[in-house]
Amino acid sequence: MAAQLNTLLRAAAYEHVCPVPPVAGAVSAVRRRAAAVLAEWNVCPEIVEDSLLVVSELATNAIIHARPPAVLRLSWARGRGGPTLHIEVTDAGPALAVGESLLGIDPDEHGRGEAIVHALATRHGIRVHPGGVTRWAELVAV
Repeated sequence: MAAQLNTLLRAAAYEHVCPVPPVAGAVSAVRRRAAAVLAEWNVCPEIVEDSLLVVSELATNAIIHARPPAVLRLSWARGRGGPTLHIEVTDAGPALAVGESLLGIDPDEHGRGEAIVHALATRHGIRVHPGGVTRWAELVAV
C-alpha cells in the first residue's frame, strides 16, 4: 500500500530547473520563467505572487552575494499538508570572505530579502554542501 501511495505522489509532482546567470536583468528573466512554469502547472493562485517574490529574493541573493553558477529549482507536489511549492536556489558559495563588505552596495537597497522569505514561506532553510550553498523555501497552499 505504501509503495502505491509513493508512486501516486511522485506522479502528481512537477519539477523545473533553470540557470540564474550572473548578469543584469537575470532576476526579472528568472521570475518571468518561474511565472510561466507555475501557470503551466496550475499552481494555486493564492501562493503564486508570494512564490514569485521568494524566487526573486533567492535569485538576487545568489547573484549579489555568491559565486556562479546558480540554479533555480522549482517543484510542485500534492502533500499531506496541502499542495506544496518548493523553491530553491543553489550557488557556488559566498563571493566574499567573512568580514569583507560589498563596496558600492547601498544598505538601504539590500538586506531585507531573508526577512521577506521568512515572512512568506511556510518553511525555509539553508543547506551548505561541498561546492556550494542551497537556500530553499516552501509555500503550502491552504
